[in-house]
Amino acid sequence: MKVAVAVHGRFHAFELAGQLYARRLLARLDTTYPGFAAPARLPLRTLPWLELIRRMWPRLHLPGSPDLFIARAFARSLAGHLPQADILVGWSGALLEAIEPARAHGLKVVLERGSTHMSHQTEILRDAHARFGLEWRTTDPRLIARELAEYESVDLICTGCSHARQTFLDRGIAAAKIAVNPYGVDLSRFSPGDHPRKKRILFAGLVGLRKGIPWLLDAFRALPADWELHLVGPQEPGFAALLHRYDMSRIILRGPLSHNALAEEYRQAAIFCLPSIEEGFGMVILQAMASGCAVVASTATGGPDAGDHGRHLMLVPPADSPALADALNILAADESLRHRLGEAAHLRVADDFSWNDYGERAVTLYQMLTNPKSV
Repeated sequence: MKVAVAVHGRFHAFELAGQLYARRLLARLDTTYPGFAAPARLPLRTLPWLELIRRMWPRLHLPGSPDLFIARAFARSLAGHLPQADILVGWSGALLEAIEPARAHGLKVVLERGSTHMSHQTEILRDAHARFGLEWRTTDPRLIARELAEYESVDLICTGCSHARQTFLDRGIAAAKIAVNPYGVDLSRFSPGDHPRKKRILFAGLVGLRKGIPWLLDAFRALPADWELHLVGPQEPGFAALLHRYDMSRIILRGPLSHNALAEEYRQAAIFCLPSIEEGFGMVILQAMASGCAVVASTATGGPDAGDHGRHLMLVPPADSPALADALNILAADESLRHRLGEAAHLRVADDFSWNDYGERAVTLYQMLTNPKSV
């Protein structure tokens, strides 16, 4: 069995390709990243001019977005240069034109969807923006149409968590067509420290509505006065207008950090929180768990796949500030509970959520797709 991976960017495709390569199963990795930025030794086909367009577009203050052009150009190029393989794994939105040519050449086609069903995602984010009076910049309808067509045309849709899979089931996609493969974490980079943790709640990601920040800010007001909330990551466009509505005296906006700096932040924080209202998984959950943090996550993330409520982490409904405040206060008041959760979380991730574990699960899915009787 040979598997080709095609991604317009990076996402977790590089980790997938690396795992396939280590098992001698990788046919080729197609990416918009230039060769020097892709993993060494892997068989590559690159389209760096598309990545250059993506990066330069906002810097040149050009109108609109290049996303549709990049998606079409990448898929058309892939269709004209199909690899010798049994399976083609491509990322949603940038695979459509390659699906039928691939199937005509006998390849099974797997679609990686890093979020919930496109229609669910659109509805959740549209309603959240309306609730808080923020401008809603809807996804280009042509990109939405592409994804919906991909859902119908591929052999398998692979999601990162059970919550995301459920949104496909809710919209009529057959259960046999949707798989869940939770992502992995680099255990050599993310690990517990040996110094005392600070009375700090850490968030990492895009600071905005999708990640549930307004509900986190509301919940944080109920925390004791000696606790801080640190928000790591870039801000969602237009979100600063909402931040001005809150008392920011104990809330620190850290901005984006390097991977190494973020790893150190996990080791210092007593609690990590990801209260997303829409999510494909949220790999920061695994990073925080691997680092021994006590984690609070919404059920609209990969949290329920990562562990059990009350044993490995605490789970709360999305968009529920009172429930989030209760969970955070329970942990803030009980250092021994934080320690037990953090220790159990670290062991749980070490057992089941390395990138090697992810690769094993992926290979099993592909074997079932090409030869169901062999598994």
